Amino acid sequence: MPVEVFVAVLGPVQAVDASGHPLAVGSLRRRELLGRLVAAGGRAVPLPMLIGDLWEDPPPGAAGAVRTFISELRRALEPDRSPRARSKVIETVGTAYALRIPRAQIDAHRFEDALRGVRGAPSGQIVSVLDEALSWWTGEPYADLGTSAWVTRERARLAELHSHAIESRARAALDLGRGEALVAELEAFATSHPWREQAWVLFSHALYQADRQVDALASLRTARTRLLDQFGLDAASSLDRLEGDVLRHDPRLVPVPQADSRLRLLTRTEATGTYTRLRSMSTVAKAAALTGGANLVLAQAQRAEAVAEAERTGDPGLTARVIAAYDVPTMWTRSDEPGQARALVETIRRTLRRLGPDAPPALRARLLATVALEHRGSRDRWAAGAALEAERTARDLADPNVLALALNARFVQSFQRPGRTGERDDLATELVALATRHDLPAFEILGHLIKIQVHAARGEIEAGQHHVSAAERLATVHESPLVPVLTSAYRAMLLTEPTLAEAAYRGVAANLARAGMPGVEAGLFPLALLSLRLRHRRPAPTDPGLDWGPYRPWVQPLLHLAHDDLSAARRAAAGLPEPPADHLYDALWAVNAHTALLLGDETLAARAYDALSPFRSEIAGGTTAMLSFGRVDNILRSLCQSFVVERGGFARQPPRSR
Repeated sequence: MPVEVFVAVLGPVQAVDASGHPLAVGSLRRRELLGRLVAAGGRAVPLPMLIGDLWEDPPPGAAGAVRTFISELRRALEPDRSPRARSKVIETVGTAYALRIPRAQIDAHRFEDALRGVRGAPSGQIVSVLDEALSWWTGEPYADLGTSAWVTRERARLAELHSHAIESRARAALDLGRGEALVAELEAFATSHPWREQAWVLFSHALYQADRQVDALASLRTARTRLLDQFGLDAASSLDRLEGDVLRHDPRLVPVPQADSRLRLLTRTEATGTYTRLRSMSTVAKAAALTGGANLVLAQAQRAEAVAEAERTGDPGLTARVIAAYDVPTMWTRSDEPGQARALVETIRRTLRRLGPDAPPALRARLLATVALEHRGSRDRWAAGAALEAERTARDLADPNVLALALNARFVQSFQRPGRTGERDDLATELVALATRHDLPAFEILGHLIKIQVHAARGEIEAGQHHVSAAERLATVHESPLVPVLTSAYRAMLLTEPTLAEAAYRGVAANLARAGMPGVEAGLFPLALLSLRLRHRRPAPTDPGLDWGPYRPWVQPLLHLAHDDLSAARRAAAGLPEPPADHLYDALWAVNAHTALLLGDETLAARAYDALSPFRSEIAGGTTAMLSFGRVDNILRSLCQSFVVERGGFARQPPRSR
């Protein structure tokens, strides 16, 4: 039977059992020894080689120390093995040792096998397989080890494979015509790997597929200059070839996508006219999106496909109406598909310019509201202004459909400034009333979901439960399966017993994984666990399987502290970015406040105090209606008790005399 141990080295060296529980591998030397055996790829490593790799200047008892480490690793990785039984994990081969864990149970080996396995595969399969394989990377390989010669070599080898996987996946996605969604990722990759000609070729190709021909040419010329000036390299022929293809508008650069059979099932239309067909695609995508799950993912892809094809016709009126046909309510401020959202916003900007001042007011208002809905999580005055203009126009027209969309846009943009719970309460009240009068069930549900968030932020449990019941009742009638996923998260938030709450959150995480809302799902479960731990004065969870998603930068200092690494925690805290203007703004500042308290960081404490002050009398994180870091007033009080105000800032509170 295969050994039920899973080892990760694409990040810190970690081991877990079949249930995902961490195994206590032990000290740095033991983790390095385990990592060295992983790097051997199943081959036996002689004892003298292990000694040389673990110590630059081996001590007299090095051989005995290695044997002791091997024995301790065996006990850690096989806790149920009887003392005299033969180890199935680390085998003794003469005077050498070999790791006998199957390749599928070691992330680095599994990554190499996945990369090797997609050679010659169809483009769709390459994208799917490598998307998953790249998600296994949680940081630099062997991140918690030092700079031993073998570690440095192995890191370099795996980093090259990682770059190769990124390029292979990008090339396959470009073959499918999906370059637009890759622009931001490939720009970052090319900038951080300026010597890789293929990185620039792929980035420029993606720009071209995003209808940015000028930018594509500029990036190719930038690459040529950098290669010559910084590295003394002549331009690769692939750069010249792509530049010529871009200038000629070679049709091979934008392949006609093969329609996914599932998308064809969504369309269900016999219309052959371009206008009817594309608008029908967008309308059917809207209907599919409301059912959630896999259909939501497919709907977003179909919407993007319809909008892109509409713009290629050169008719701004057609493009505007295809965009406007997809008026799906939005209740979360982190986009499910950021690349698609950015591309859509740029398309709307171009379409508004081409329509000019004579655009029908209702159509212009819909486009502006869509800009505000898609451009979320950042402080952008133009997007906030677009929401306000859309609302004014809708009120002037007395158009309930446009007004509902505009109120949704106002809700999303309300997060650009902290402490706007009252404004969201008013918006939700009007939205529920408007939707009830004009039979707009999707927006009526949205109004109740916003109300739940408002009452969760205020700690008003009974009032929140009223809207939970209303939302779930409407969801049953109108077949909206996403609602119970969200209301179950609210119920988990209200649980006070840690074990019950953690179990409830695990159920929520499983439901979110099937809901087709990666913008909500990514990192939420570990953040919820962290909220439970901090409220009960326990260290941050460090389970190796936790994916912190976009929230890792703010949690990283607490993870270092959980590992008793104070200096690393201070370094991470010194570089904390500003939390984005979204649902998690106050929650992340609550995390920062806890970090400041644990580190005695006066600067971070002052920033946290200022950021959280607009949320007085509210629950930190309550705006999500999914998690709670406790009352903001209590966090502010703790900051004041631990620090003293000094010249407008914070200073550490001197110890009290006994």
